Amino acid sequence: MGRSPTTKDDAQALFQSLRSAYAATPTNLKIIDLYVVFAVFTAVIQVVYMAVVGSFPFNSFLSGVLSCVGTAVLAVCLRIQVNKENKEFKDLPPERAFADFVLCNLVLHLVIMNFLG
Repeated sequence: MGRSPTTKDDAQALFQSLRSAYAATPTNLKIIDLYVVFAVFTAVIQVVYMAVVGSFPFNSFLSGVLSCVGTAVLAVCLRIQVNKENKEFKDLPPERAFADFVLCNLVLHLVIMNFLG
């Protein structure tokens, strides 16, 4: 059964609407978005590698994936705090948000390094 033309048109209209809305996004948020995509992509590559080759040092696999996922989560938190349209963090300067991001990443990676053994 084929899709009706209205469904295809609706999907294209939705895609165009999202694209035009994202075009108005500030550059610093787009850079953070690229960083999140890179971290998630790296985690996916590690999972695929583990599925193909094996997971002999399982602690290393878990450390790598959790490092990527944790970094992505912290970057999303940074994006939320830096976004000017977010009224919840309007009093938080971007420098403070970035300092929190760096400190939390440092703690995350210290824990990851400790988990490696």
